[in-house]
Amino acid sequence: MKTSISTRLFLAVLSTALFVALAMGVADSWSFARGFLGYLNELAVARMESVEPRFVEHYRQQGDWVSVRGNPETWFELTRPDDDSEWPPEARPMPVSDLTGAVFRISLLDERGRLVMGFAEVGADAVRQPLQLDGRTVGWLAITPSQSVTEVGGQRLLRNQLQASLSIGALAVLLAALIAWWVARRLLAPVRRVAVDSRDEVGQLARDFNRLAHILERNEQMRRAFMADVSHELRTPLSVLRGELEALEDGVRRLDGESLHSLQTEVAMLGQLVNDLYELSLADSGALTYRKSALDVAEQLRIAVAMFRERLAERRIDLELQLPERPLPVFADAGRLQQLFGNLLENSLRYTHAGGRLRIVAQEAAEAVSIDFLDSAPGVDERHLPRLFERFYRGEASRSRTSGGAGLGLAICLSIVEAHGGSLSARPSPLGGLWLNIALPRGAH
Repeated sequence: MKTSISTRLFLAVLSTALFVALAMGVADSWSFARGFLGYLNELAVARMESVEPRFVEHYRQQGDWVSVRGNPETWFELTRPDDDSEWPPEARPMPVSDLTGAVFRISLLDERGRLVMGFAEVGADAVRQPLQLDGRTVGWLAITPSQSVTEVGGQRLLRNQLQASLSIGALAVLLAALIAWWVARRLLAPVRRVAVDSRDEVGQLARDFNRLAHILERNEQMRRAFMADVSHELRTPLSVLRGELEALEDGVRRLDGESLHSLQTEVAMLGQLVNDLYELSLADSGALTYRKSALDVAEQLRIAVAMFRERLAERRIDLELQLPERPLPVFADAGRLQQLFGNLLENSLRYTHAGGRLRIVAQEAAEAVSIDFLDSAPGVDERHLPRLFERFYRGEASRSRTSGGAGLGLAICLSIVEAHGGSLSARPSPLGGLWLNIALPRGAH
């Protein structure tokens, strides 16, 4: 039995989506488990450090570790969690979580490194903390890191993470099946080609129809790719937010300034992505407002650079600003130019290696004002340069979403430049990075 194109398309899309969903679920669970195990080991080290003063005071009173060796009661008193019942509620310290099982992996060693009490298998990977008394090392506290999550709280969090990943994967597969069926049944008919066998008006109509079908097919492919990219960019910060909130809910992570800052960072990423998408949608529909007036590009560059000098200095990026003494007049929107220059500065700041260079040169060129942004390594392969201004496109791993970008900044820059009647191009920088050139009509209305 011959399989139709629609069926083959449906099976191809469904199998690809199933494979991607399963691969992402496995990778997400593996990555989360590794990161969570590292987090538990960090808590365990903090747990060990919290009881260090108690061991030092015990040695001060006893003069040796004899009373600890083979004495479970004394060992428990020294390693038990802090008793904060004597503190008033408003001044009670935040306790260190003991869901890590650290108390079972702490070891006490004498000044020569010999085991006194506690976990007997102290390996080379154990974290050691010296016990200092009057400037002398009287012993060591050591904790052996966990190799797997065995505590009830940790297992519950991992189980919840796995269930959430499986649920999302199942939903993604179901949606992929529905979309694949709809694409196979509904979208193939409008893009069928018409045979052209004449050069008269009918033949021209057939060619126009085929061209329209090709455009529609390409636009549909771009729409699907755009939706996939948007969903992926939204999924990353949402997954982090879900993991953080589940950790707070299960008591694995404390609700403190660090956790709130982490949540605010992910929310800010979501907000920036939504704002960028809104800007692009306005640009596409022609609703993006521009209030143009005569202004000096050199002065606008000075203002934009001033706002980034401190951040560039923090990353040890050497800034070189070359501006002519006389004004560079253009007819443009000052706010949009600041947005343009800010995006380009942010792009260089985000991707240029620490200790690198950024050179900005503005000058008159024929009937235009030319502005060049040249940064140092990492660079972009020349085959990727023509696509740098596409939405969500990233050509190099060194300039990827791990640096915090969503791949929309240069697309917004291009829309701003084109709205001013200018051009924006990219090529390799002689400094080893990316060279972006802006050409704006000089004093044009």
